[in-house]
This record gives sequence, C-alpha cells and structure tokens, in this order.
Amino acid sequence: MKHWLLLSLMLTMAMPQGWAAPTQDTAGQMRVIGHGMPDVDLTNAIYEVPVNPGISYQDVIDSLKSLSEGMNFVNPANFPIGEHMKLRGIDPQGVKEVRAFCNLGMGTEIVLDHPEFLVFAPCRVAIYDKPDAQGKPQLYLALDRPTFDLKNIKHPTARAQLAAQQLEDALITLLEKARRGDF
Repeated sequence: MKHWLLLSLMLTMAMPQGWAAPTQDTAGQMRVIGHGMPDVDLTNAIYEVPVNPGISYQDVIDSLKSLSEGMNFVNPANFPIGEHMKLRGIDPQGVKEVRAFCNLGMGTEIVLDHPEFLVFAPCRVAIYDKPDAQGKPQLYLALDRPTFDLKNIKHPTARAQLAAQQLEDALITLLEKARRGDF
C-alpha cells in the first residue's frame, strides 16, 4: 500500500494540468482513469479503448505519429498483420496491425534492473477492428500493460515498478488522445 501511495503522489506531480491521478477501487482490482476512459483491470495484461465515432483509421495513425514524437517515443517497427493475412488469402475482417513504441528515458530503469524484461520491449499498441455490441465493425486501440508484464519478473525493484507505471500511464495518455484524433 505504501508503494501505491508514493507512486500516486509522484504521478500526480508528473501529470499534465487537468489530468487527475488514477485511483484504485476499494477491491483493488481496477485503477480508475477518468476522462471517459475505461478503467484499468489490474488482473488483465490488455488495456483496450474504442476509437471515438467519426475518427478514421488514418486519423488514428496520424495522431499516434504526432503524439508519440511529442512524448519522446520512437516508432521502430510496424507490423501490418492484416496485410500479411490478405497475402495468404485470409480476410482479416478489417484493420489488424501492431505499432511498436519505445521511450528509453522511461524504460531504461526497468531494463537495467531486469534485463529479461527486454522480452516485453518495445511497447506495442494494437489497432484493430472487431464487432461492437450491435455486430458493427468498431476500431479499437489496445496495449500490453508494462506493469502487468513486470509481474513476470521475480522481485522487481521499486525503481522498475515506478518506471513501468510511468511508462504505462504515458501509453494510456497516448491512447486516450489518439482515440480522439488529437495532435
């Protein structure tokens, strides 16, 4: 609990103006994000958000490029999985791709303390279509949560835990803005 309080205080000081620090629910299974964003399920490695109505795939890509650069992330690789499915005669049923993002300023502490964490690097953002509640295709963004990945490291250092939380919070901010098509 002490770590959560310290982390919350540090994140509050580092958050952009107008952004509230995430809070944890009373059962400890969710982290409340706010701003209309889905809460983080602490028992799940995946954090998923629907792209807002009227925001196109290209809007999302342009937004991710612009925002990630402004947040000091590099985009070292893209994996157009849907295109590869098409080459094999498989209908991908919409967009299916993964974009890799890296911010060594945030991830260095994790890798220095736990080099085996490299298996989770770089951070990945998936962009895909899947049916919504009415069966209509809906564009989504999702990420593999660094704090969840860190659970696979035995005895992670406090420095690595803080870095993983900062990295995850930055990626959630990236998704929050990209799903709206912000720049």
